Amino acid sequence: MPLFPFAEYWWFYLGFTLFVLAMLAIDLGVFHRKAHDVSVREAARWSAVWIALSLVFNVLLYRYAAAHFSAEVAGEIALEFLAGYVVEYTLSIDNMFVFVVIFSFFSVPSHLQHRVLFYGILGALIFRAIFIALGSVLLSYHAVVIVFGVILIATGARMLFHDSGESSPDRNPLVRLTRRLLPVTDTFHGKHFFIRIDGVWHATPLLLALMAIEMSDIVFAIDSVPAIFALTSEPLIVFTSNVFAILGLRSLYFVLAAAVVKFSLLRFGLAGVLIFIGLKMSWLNPFPITWSLAIIAALIGGSIVASLLVAKRAESAADP
Repeated sequence: MPLFPFAEYWWFYLGFTLFVLAMLAIDLGVFHRKAHDVSVREAARWSAVWIALSLVFNVLLYRYAAAHFSAEVAGEIALEFLAGYVVEYTLSIDNMFVFVVIFSFFSVPSHLQHRVLFYGILGALIFRAIFIALGSVLLSYHAVVIVFGVILIATGARMLFHDSGESSPDRNPLVRLTRRLLPVTDTFHGKHFFIRIDGVWHATPLLLALMAIEMSDIVFAIDSVPAIFALTSEPLIVFTSNVFAILGLRSLYFVLAAAVVKFSLLRFGLAGVLIFIGLKMSWLNPFPITWSLAIIAALIGGSIVASLLVAKRAESAADP
């Protein structure tokens, strides 16, 4: 039985969702009311805000669990939230490569990219809630857990030999469906996703970019949601850690977009994380959460350090 059953904690889910919507409204309605280029400094500040909010929430969750259960249980819950957040946040970095390809393919102006990511992440929150609700039911069956574990292992193995940035956004199912349902303009029309021309509604390339990002997140969620369920059986922890990681995804993109090409070896670390979590689901469960967090940090940190060293060596070799 979960420690935070939905029937008893529905008020928390509602309050948390309202808090998230309020933060998003403030973000778009106040700080990004006018479309503009997001600087690295501005994105870094917002990234720090979202990370700080995540850590504050984890502390509050720990104190609540300690008061209602025990300090030992509270510590386990806090580590599970942190592990889930780290996994979701770092796996999201792989999505940065996809975002770069999408924005480049559709030639989305830099000052409109934040708007696309905003609505893309709003859709991602809805799809994550659906996936987590389904996962909490399906993953209660041991056979399903093993199947998802094997899928994660296969996904990790595929990532070792396939770069996620190589896929063409024009072959995206949602993009193709949009083109079939609506005529698409050749040019952008400001921040609009739709525009009326001669009495006929047209989609703009901005909508196609949004559809491509939504589809990429749906595919991404199929891997990331089971991965976090492998670290905790609490749907509340899976939901909150997912949401906090997704909220920081836009700022993370603008921080890393220019430097994302330097993380050439990151996919190997992410592949290792997926394979490890797949093994944990299908074979190594139960596995201490402290060891899980350490292994995940080592895989991600090692691949990032190795990527930066390779990039630095390539720059040195290119200099005369």
